[in-house]
Amino acid sequence: KLTALAYFLATLHNKTATGDRVDFNRDCSYFDRIMDQLKNWGHMGWDEAQEFYRLKDQWRERGFMWEDSQVLVHGDVTPTNILFGDGLWVIAIDLERMKRADRVFDVGRVAGEIKHFFMQYARDPGLAEPFIGHFLWEYSCHFPDRENTFASIVRRVPFHLGLTLLRIARNSWISGNYRRQLLDEAGRTLR
Repeated sequence: KLTALAYFLATLHNKTATGDRVDFNRDCSYFDRIMDQLKNWGHMGWDEAQEFYRLKDQWRERGFMWEDSQVLVHGDVTPTNILFGDGLWVIAIDLERMKRADRVFDVGRVAGEIKHFFMQYARDPGLAEPFIGHFLWEYSCHFPDRENTFASIVRRVPFHLGLTLLRIARNSWISGNYRRQLLDEAGRTLR
């Protein structure tokens, strides 16, 4: 299924690429909204939030976060929003968050969802790494220079993976202990 999802997202992204550069400030604004929710709902203290803001600012200073062209992204690639058929058939639903952004917005969301799955059910985030790597490699094969594409995506994915873990940590159905694990893993990922 990861191969089919990689093909679907690469096709969506490649067919909608523009000449306009990514505006990473938008992703940073989204990060701030997630952080505001975590703080306002009592899931995170001021000191911890300041550390996350500092990490975000470090990512903002990295030139490679601004290098890619904007594409149309699904915006909410979660297991409940993707339906799989035979072979490479994929149907995406819940499209109201589609927008122009960095392709890694979607790719990082998938990586974060994979990490969340292994954290929640296997209690070991490290077990997700081969699956994340496989997904990123499969996604990269739909570009003329697979190895350079892979390297470019791998540099940018940690920000979006960490952001996805923070996003999941907001959910009311998350227990306090598991929320703490998500926040800790998000911090490690963003570092």
